[in-house]
Amino acid sequence: MAFSSNSGGGGPMADINVTPLVDVMLVLLIIFMITAPLMSHKVKVDLPQATLEQKPEIDQPPITLAIEASGQVYWNDEKVSTDMLEARLAVLAQRTPQPQVDVRADNVTRYGIIADVVKKVRVAGIRKVGFVSTPER
Repeated sequence: MAFSSNSGGGGPMADINVTPLVDVMLVLLIIFMITAPLMSHKVKVDLPQATLEQKPEIDQPPITLAIEASGQVYWNDEKVSTDMLEARLAVLAQRTPQPQVDVRADNVTRYGIIADVVKKVRVAGIRKVGFVSTPER
């Protein structure tokens, strides 16, 4: 009768397999060797200098365009024609800084009419366009 050893007997093996651990440690070592020099590399950036003085802001009141259901447009409650509206918007677009243009319409005004007025405002070059509504009751 022969005695069996652990090498081929199928019994539990008591040795720890360290090969996967060594593989992972070598990969981490290589990653840190590559990334460590990159962390010490400095990039020169010219940052802007801050000043404590504030520029005076010119607070301009917004321009209100009121639109009736018939399509009539009012510039700050003054009746204007389509040509006059486009001319005033062109002059307004040249100002620095541009004031805000608020669009106000009745609840029965068709959306197409409002969209046409907003399109004229945007084509003129006005960047700040807002809508005025009444709060819910």
